[in-house]
Formats: sequence, structure tokens, C-alpha cells
Amino acid sequence: MKNHQLYHFHSITEYHRAAGLPAPAHPLISLVQMDDLTSPLGESPFSIVYDFYAISMKRVSNVKFKYGQQASDFDNGVLFFMAPGQVFSVEFEAGNATHRPEGWMLLVHPDFLWHTPLAKTIRRYEFFGYSVYEALYLSDKEEAMLTDIVQDIKQEYLSNIDRFSQSVIVAQLELFLTYSERFYQRQFITRKMASHEILGKLEDLLANYFNSGALAQNGLPSVTWIAESLHISPGYLSSLLKSLTGQNTQQHLHSKLIELAKEKLSTTDLTISEIAYELGFEHLQSFSKLFKSKTNLSPLAFRSLFN
Repeated sequence: MKNHQLYHFHSITEYHRAAGLPAPAHPLISLVQMDDLTSPLGESPFSIVYDFYAISMKRVSNVKFKYGQQASDFDNGVLFFMAPGQVFSVEFEAGNATHRPEGWMLLVHPDFLWHTPLAKTIRRYEFFGYSVYEALYLSDKEEAMLTDIVQDIKQEYLSNIDRFSQSVIVAQLELFLTYSERFYQRQFITRKMASHEILGKLEDLLANYFNSGALAQNGLPSVTWIAESLHISPGYLSSLLKSLTGQNTQQHLHSKLIELAKEKLSTTDLTISEIAYELGFEHLQSFSKLFKSKTNLSPLAFRSLFN
């Protein structure tokens, strides 16, 4: 068996060289067409780390992408986003290693965004924190719209660079990211079966955790642990919950915790301190503060409603 290889590209120029492409027209931004790549993919699995942003629209013949742990039921283009320092791993099914990907990849170095608002606001696009297997599936119309925008970006950086060039490209990139955010929200809705299956697994996971006594020993489970247990990324889990419930993962956990607290306050004779301990709070004040913030009542006032 061949060794798993790791490729770390520090610059767009370095990536171009390794991929058998001419030097980029602009050192900090480049649109790469997949069918222009001359370095064939090896048969062994490999991983890639970029020190720049990579937005990829890829198709690979006879390869099934996965959505979380579920096989994709979409045959259209798959768009995914990588932030600097993230790892993208590739493994081939038997007989598929020779198939070249189709599509394009937009590479943007963080230095290109210096002194622009996008240098900070790009962090709010949570899909840069998703796994590549939580990719965005697009209709033909959506794919054409986004492809037109990246072609406009390419046309701009191939033109004579002037003092407006960066502003124009950044505006086009922001438009691209805004549409992508819209399409992800649409995907949460259109993939209701997959989304609600994840929510069902989340509810089962939390119920088992709460009933096991782990709260008293370990406190609330971490978002990272929950996401790993569900085989999805933490960012994707929070985005999915926000779309379907209006709460992120931490807020969802607190809501579940308060419901459990209400149950114990209304149906048991445990003291409030004992309930706080069973729910994983080291200090009664912390429990009382969270409970009141969620219900506008202290635990004692809530219990009095049932006496």
C-alpha cells in the first residue's frame, strides 16, 4: 500500500508550479480550470493544506461525494470552501484514481484582502469552517450564476491593474460569498430529510448523555464532541441548527438543560443545590443565573408555581 502524502502550499505560485500550470497572472489571486492541470492525481491517498483561501467547484467521474456520513443524492456540481490551514484529504475508490476532476478553483491569498473590510468579515462566513463533505450542491442556474462571477473576477485581474482593481474584485468576491450563504440556507431547507435525520441523532445523543449521569461528572458536552459523534463539523452543526431551530449548538444545549431543570424542579423533592449538581454546575449561582436568563424566574420561584 502506498503512503499517504501531504502537500503544503504556502503560495499560489507554489501551487501553480506543482500542478503543472503557468505562473499565475496575479500572485495573490487565481482562477484555475481543473482540466488545465497537467500533474495527474496519484493512486495513493493524499492531503493538501493551503496557506490561502480555496473555493472549489469540482466534479469527479465515478466518485460519490458524501454529505456528512450520507452518500450524496445530488449529481450536480459540488462547491466547497477551504480557509488557510485546513486539511483536504482525498481517497480514491478502486479504479477511480485516474479520473481527473472537472470544474474550477478560485484561490485567494489573505494578503489580497489587506486594508479591505472583507479581511475581517470573511470570518463570518461559517461555511469556511465546514468539512468538504458538507459541501454546497447547486442547481444548474445557481452553478452558472456563481461561475459567471468568478469569470468576472478572472477578467478583472487579467486586465490592467489600477487603483480600482482590488475594490472591484473584493466586491465581486463578496457577492459570490453572499450568494453562497443564501444557497446554503436553501440547502438546509431542500435537504429536510438529511437535516432532520441529523437532528434526530442529536436528540438521541443528548438524551443518552443526560440519562447516563455524565452531566454531574463532566458538565455539558462540548460542541466539538457532539459534532464528532455525529460525524459532521462543529460549524456545520451550528449552522444547521440555526436554520432549523433559530439556535446555535450552545444555545440548543442550554435549552435542553433548562427543560431538564424544569422537570426536576416540578417533579422531584431534590434541593435546588442538588439539581444544580446533577446538571453539572459547580456553583449554585451559575445555575440560578442561567435559569433566570432563560425563564425570567429563579429556580425557587419556578418551583413555587407547582406548590
